[in-house]
Amino acid sequence: MKLVVAVIQPTKLDTVRKALARLGVTRMTVCDAMGYARQRGHIETYRGHEYQSKLLRKVALEIAVNEDYLDRTLACLEEHARTSAEGHIGDGKIFVLPIDHAVQINDGTTGPSVA
Repeated sequence: MKLVVAVIQPTKLDTVRKALARLGVTRMTVCDAMGYARQRGHIETYRGHEYQSKLLRKVALEIAVNEDYLDRTLACLEEHARTSAEGHIGDGKIFVLPIDHAVQINDGTTGPSVA
């Protein structure tokens, strides 16, 4: 099993979620996130005063998938999280981590069926 962590634009969340559901990936955790990298923040105006905001709003998706769903999930995320055909800085990142063990809390079930 693998844990796919995708940090994407908040505006792409619904599109990505629907595309993953069509693949059969229906279980995920969605978290609000703040961060910056090459975008380096942006200028905002509040009550007539400009200020530099270093952190930008993102959404982090955590998706546990079996090995046979990994490539399809990654391709779907790459396609549907882009803000245009060629993509832009700030569209996000995808990380893939191994899952050694998973336990369902309510009944103690373990293994790939838990994810």
